[in-house]
Amino acid sequence: MKARLLGSAAALMLMSGVGHAGGMAEPVMEEEPVVEAASSSNAGIVIPLLLLLLIAAAASSGGGGPVQTPG
Repeated sequence: MKARLLGSAAALMLMSGVGHAGGMAEPVMEEEPVVEAASSSNAGIVIPLLLLLLIAAAASSGGGGPVQTPG
């Protein structure tokens, strides 16, 4: 009787192992879309040109005359 019980237990263990033979499947992770920022090729030139215009406007409206003190 013990041999029969032992044989049944062994058969049950072997059959349950076959069901898990594949193991766990690795989870599939979805990749997030990569969004690149659009850049303008003129952006690097606009700021220096504005700065040059500002300096030119300040130089032309400076007056340039000597400062006179009352007296």
